[in-house]
Amino acid sequence: MTATGTRKGEGKPRAGLWAHIGDRLIVGGATVGDEGRDGEIVGLHHVDGTPPFDVRWSDTGRVTMVFPGPDARVHHFPSHDTRAAT
Repeated sequence: MTATGTRKGEGKPRAGLWAHIGDRLIVGGATVGDEGRDGEIVGLHHVDGTPPFDVRWSDTGRVTMVFPGPDARVHHFPSHDTRAAT
């Protein structure tokens, strides 16, 4: 899957899947009627936020390392930058 997005400090969109800790990984189902899975990204293996991700699955609570396929997407949550409050 190719998604575009911007990261804080980057002016240009970049291609590819990336995440921050706390974002949600959503993976499509493998068969008709299968809604798929989702989980919280709890660990990153690369400083730029690219896969693989450590994901805590919402259905089992188990943490696994995931190399997302083309049916995966990342739901990004707003950052909690405390520096802006000063």
